[in-house]
Amino acid sequence: MQQSSELSYVHPSSTSPWGTYLSQVDRVVPYLGHLGRWAETLKRPKRALIVDVPIEMDDGTIAHFEGFRVQHNLSRGPGKGGVRFHPDVTLEEVMALSAWMTVKCAAVNLPYGGAKGGIRVDPKKLSQKELEKMTRRYTSEIGLIIGPHSDIPAPDVNTNGQIMAWMMDTYSMNTGATATGVVTGKPIHLGGSLGRVKATGRGVFVTGREAARRLGLPLQGARVAVQGFGNVGSVAAELFAEAGAKVVAVQDHTGTLVNEGGFDMPALMAHSRRTGGIAGFGAGEQVDNEAFWDVPTDILIPAALEGQISAERARRITARLVLEGANGPTVPQADDILAERGVLVVPDVICNAGGVTVSYFEWVQDFSSFFWTEDEINQRLDRIMVGALEHIWNKADEHHISLRTATFAVACERILAARQERGLYP
Repeated sequence: MQQSSELSYVHPSSTSPWGTYLSQVDRVVPYLGHLGRWAETLKRPKRALIVDVPIEMDDGTIAHFEGFRVQHNLSRGPGKGGVRFHPDVTLEEVMALSAWMTVKCAAVNLPYGGAKGGIRVDPKKLSQKELEKMTRRYTSEIGLIIGPHSDIPAPDVNTNGQIMAWMMDTYSMNTGATATGVVTGKPIHLGGSLGRVKATGRGVFVTGREAARRLGLPLQGARVAVQGFGNVGSVAAELFAEAGAKVVAVQDHTGTLVNEGGFDMPALMAHSRRTGGIAGFGAGEQVDNEAFWDVPTDILIPAALEGQISAERARRITARLVLEGANGPTVPQADDILAERGVLVVPDVICNAGGVTVSYFEWVQDFSSFFWTEDEINQRLDRIMVGALEHIWNKADEHHISLRTATFAVACERILAARQERGLYP
């Protein structure tokens, strides 16, 4: 009897992260051929862990935070995926992010499955010592399922190299041996990789450059809008500006700025690092946040959180090309509207795969204790991203489907072929 894909512990809406992911899977099933019989595998996380993270605060009180680690699919290798610290983290969100990681790793043909983690917390309200305590306790709690050969965390929203260093040290102390390969995105002197910090933004640029070339859209003078000016959005914006494009609109948690002549990217990035956001930067007009979606652009880069491009916003977007720097920024209905309007979307599961690709490089370097130069890293990243996108584009042309459905088709074929060949145990 066919089992329902609905899980008892989540009740997804059509626009929730998990609901969006399930809709994407449903769209790809017709292109999976005989592997379609395994499709239900994609709709069920292999393992979901919810942990209590109690710590003593600086004022002596005891605070409890809820943490998650989800391993979606491990058919192709150990789990791989970031850890985010954010007040809106939920189990359903982490499930969806882990599933997109499964697809992303398979899309670029990395030997990983998908995983994701998070803690529901506003890290800006914690002192450095409280942040360290929370990170270490969380790592100890999920230590049951992570490891260099089982599940390898990485930075995500509001986490960074320092967080990864604490996670690596905690895991190493608990296992009795230094295990640099347990996380990626570490500081360089702890086994981190050159090029890792800018890798996700660089991947967005590389896929955007290739997509623009296929569209006949010159980057010289192209108008770019970027939502989210963190590690991904700022780096992508910087690289597009270096290629001759004009970044005319930027939005982050502090507001929205528009500059018709194009922003001075080094100056804007320096201001954002110094003040914690783009607000107050002199060379630009501050506008209402919703007005961001009406700015005339050629290329739009949503690089903030999921669910930002709604159906209503999709009708207003003026860009010819959307590059998904964030995970799940476009809801399915909006996807259809953009397609009808002739807007090309390079989906998250290939567009922002640069980060996990260089994480893979870091993991490999840690095992071999032999490290590559940054030029070598960037050349390898460029080659893998361009090759993966070309393979996906050919699939899209063959079946006359969107790049998102083609990416899922390529990735899900690899995932389910591995599942089928491994069989069911016991």
